[in-house]
Amino acid sequence: MIRSMTGFGRSILPLDDRRYTIEIKTVNHRYNDISIRLPRYLICLEDPLRQLIAKSVSRGKIDVFVNVENLSENSKNIKVDEALAGSYVEEMRKLIDTYGLKDDISATSLLRLPDVIVASNEIDEEQYWNELSNCAGEALESLNRAREKEGNNLKNDLLSRLNEISNKIPEIEEKSAGLVDEYRKKLEARLDELNARGIVDEARIGAELVLFADKSSVCEEITRLKSHIVSFTNYLNAEDDVPCGKKLDFLLQEMNREINTIGSKANCLDITNAVVFVKNEIENIREQVQNIE
Repeated sequence: MIRSMTGFGRSILPLDDRRYTIEIKTVNHRYNDISIRLPRYLICLEDPLRQLIAKSVSRGKIDVFVNVENLSENSKNIKVDEALAGSYVEEMRKLIDTYGLKDDISATSLLRLPDVIVASNEIDEEQYWNELSNCAGEALESLNRAREKEGNNLKNDLLSRLNEISNKIPEIEEKSAGLVDEYRKKLEARLDELNARGIVDEARIGAELVLFADKSSVCEEITRLKSHIVSFTNYLNAEDDVPCGKKLDFLLQEMNREINTIGSKANCLDITNAVVFVKNEIENIREQVQNIE
């Protein structure tokens, strides 16, 4: 099953004491890059959350935003992180001394700084993790539905482009098959022009034609190109959840290699035009594949 690396998922889990909101945004990326923003008191759950996400999303730039609203009376007891507040004050005084700024540090301004005020109650990690993981699981399901929908659109576009490439192959085969006869006619016409028919025997002409046929033959390249297209199509139509973006990218490299070889052997304008068309479609496909997981 094709999945896009671009998607968005959200889940809201309301409970008696808390309300969880998790949003996950993904974009294409070469590796699996997960960035998680958690409330400070839940930092201890970052690693298991990262592992949970990595099981569902194997590649991409993944931004995860977690918000927890505590609704119970117990959660409204607060305390000041004095160590963090002290660090803020120390850095502020350095700026004041360095730049001659007005010393207007106040308790009110300190309390407004990030994470100076924290919840005073100790958390039950197991309970929070159960709740957080349930909410994250729903967000991942929402994300994957969006990625699968976009992946299906990509699949349809890629299959259409592969079909365009496949339709060009018979044209290349047909033109390639007539190259030797065309070369023979040109060679004989040249000999007649030079009045050299009696000088060059048929065996020499035959050897020249065999050499030309060997150099211009693209049968092997076309066979491999067809094989790559079949493999590419099979990956697109697969029903499993195994990511295939990197495999598709490799197949495109091989397809490009074969069509380049065909182009270098081509001694015909029609074949050259067909090669240019195929190369353009391969490049269009490559751009789309960069967004497949």
